This record gives sequence, structure tokens and C-alpha cells, in this order.
Amino acid sequence: MSKKRSSEASETSKAKQPRHWSMGLLESMKNPELIVKETEKLVAIKDKYPKAKIHYLILPHENISGISKLNKSHIELLEEFKRLYMEFTVMHKEAGLRAGFHAVPSMQRLHMHVISTDMISPSLKTKIHWNSFTTDFFIPVDDIIKELKENGMLKPISKELHKSLMGTPLKCNQCSFEPKNMPNLKEHLLTHK
Repeated sequence: MSKKRSSEASETSKAKQPRHWSMGLLESMKNPELIVKETEKLVAIKDKYPKAKIHYLILPHENISGISKLNKSHIELLEEFKRLYMEFTVMHKEAGLRAGFHAVPSMQRLHMHVISTDMISPSLKTKIHWNSFTTDFFIPVDDIIKELKENGMLKPISKELHKSLMGTPLKCNQCSFEPKNMPNLKEHLLTHK
């Protein structure tokens, strides 16, 4: 095979290779089946693997890789995130929605979770899933805005705190029940309907 054909074949195979799963939000935010609302600066999508009955992600059109890249210049953008979240609270009055960011996001692209407190979903499978929404690992949008206003940036959490939060014993987010495992917790959550 000639060098030119070899080079073309190599380029074609690179183009067909799927991106790493952590980059999946870029495709999701362009998928009309997932888009719930779009503004000039933001897009809100349904989470493909929701961890509760209602679970949206709000992402900026601006390419910001994650919360560690935020600074004072992003306060206005985050206030728009909050306005969109407030629209969802009106749409889902009975759902008990919360809005926040994971301290160490697993997906590339800044995104805010808007999630109902029921935490009932087949996609909620592990203790890490649970703890990422029910411990201080989940940082409310108001806390992010406040820290940016006061400090101009966000202080990253330590590896030790990250590990500690993910290892927090399971506890119901709606009462004092302490389940022995995830199946026990998921069964218990159904009693709060």
C-alpha cells in the first residue's frame, strides 16, 4: 500500500474511533432527543443515566472543562445556570429538586446536575453513585457562586477528602435509616413515595 493510502486509512480509522466515555457530554448536548431547553449560553439535557426520577444536566456552550477552571469571570454564567435551575423547580414543584456540581467530575465539560431527591432509578447502582449526590461531594450552585465571589476561584478538595466522601456509610437522604447495602437502600427509598 502506498504511503498516501496508508495515511488516509490511518486518518479514517482515527475518525471512526469512539471518544473516551468521559467526553460523552459533548455529543449529548447536541442530541435533539436529549435537549430539554437551550439558551444563548446554556443547554439543558436529560441525563442519559439518571440517578433519580428527574435528572438534568446544564452545560455551557462555552468550552469550560470543569469546575476547576472557573473564576470570577464566570459568576454571571453560573447565575444563568441558577436561573435555568429555578425554571425547572417551577416545572417540577413536587420533586424537591437540588442543583449542584460534583467536586471531582467524572465527565469532561462543565456541567451542573439538577436532580430530584427521590433518588429512584435503575441507573443508581453503587455507593459511589449515591455518595456523589448525598455528601459534601455534591456542591450546591449557591456555594460555588459564593466561593467565586469571595475567592475568585474554587479550592479543589484533597484526595483524602474525596476518598472519605466516597467511603461515607450509606444513609437515607430523607430519614435516619442506615441500610446495609445498596439493594436495601433502594428498597427503602420506595417507602418515601
